[in-house]
Amino acid sequence: MNKLIIPTGYMGSGSSAITDLICEFDGYDADNGTFEYVFLHCPDGLFDLEDKLLIGNNSLRSDEAIRSFEKRMYELYNRKFWWVANYKEKIGEDFWKITEEFIDSLTQYKSDSYWYMQERLNFFRFVIMCFRTGISVGSRGKINLKRPLEYKTMRLSFVEADEFYQKARNYINKFLKCMGIEENNIILDQLLLPHNVYRAEKYFDDRMECFVVNRDPRDVFILNKYVWAKSGEQVPFPMDVNEFCGYYKRLHGIERKVENMHVHTIQFEDLVYKYDEMLAKIKDILQLNDTCHSKKKQMFNPERSINNTQLFMKDKYKKEVEIIERELSEFLYEFPYINDADISKSF
Repeated sequence: MNKLIIPTGYMGSGSSAITDLICEFDGYDADNGTFEYVFLHCPDGLFDLEDKLLIGNNSLRSDEAIRSFEKRMYELYNRKFWWVANYKEKIGEDFWKITEEFIDSLTQYKSDSYWYMQERLNFFRFVIMCFRTGISVGSRGKINLKRPLEYKTMRLSFVEADEFYQKARNYINKFLKCMGIEENNIILDQLLLPHNVYRAEKYFDDRMECFVVNRDPRDVFILNKYVWAKSGEQVPFPMDVNEFCGYYKRLHGIERKVENMHVHTIQFEDLVYKYDEMLAKIKDILQLNDTCHSKKKQMFNPERSINNTQLFMKDKYKKEVEIIERELSEFLYEFPYINDADISKSF
């Protein structure tokens, strides 16, 4: 049975190191590299559809849920120059086919009735409404044109939880088939996020292994503010150190802790400073051996990645780092030795 590997982490945590490391083994592929697959957890993605249909659902809610999901999936499928999208090329045309099949399987009723969301006016529909009113008044109510609507048919769904998850698992399995899981082990970066790994057992079987990567917030802050921002590749953390600490603490505070044998928490720094130990751990999880590690250190090289650690040790960052050390002490990594990092070699 081929494996599904999901590297994930908080912004800038270094989860791509897992992708690079596992890709060094024969039989493990990430065809789209570190492209982030967001269709489960993006706004109006599959997890939002789950919440809308299973929590506080009603006739209007389910119509909006299905329509919003359909719209977002089509954007991911068809928008060529949106960096998280272009599924038509990256996944294949079958993605839209299986999405339509999934939506049809959830749609239990269709209605030609309408609700206020369909009555929203734009300029074109406003003109039609004025014309419609004029015709009705001029004919003394004998002629009544149809009301212009944003869309015509309502789609309703009142699925129960077991029914929804069964259909969703079928949808995801078809997606994985599109990605080639029947031929190879596959690596899909950010298919889950730390905040929603608790959902994994309802959507995935034992083929899945999810690696959640954490990283010392001191380096995350320094890299983001002083390295990534300069190249236009910053992650959305506050640049003010006090705001960063509050943001970081709250972001981790809303994460649900899970007990799942297929979810593994990894420290980025351990991959660098305890490379052999972590390599053995990952090989054990995936049941791999040295003979299939044919590209060792060609994609993830700890001697190179060490340049992305302990940048906070520079004197010029001392004041900001002291605040992080005080406010986020529970997230700090205990480095086994001091590394005199060269920020010009960070990446």
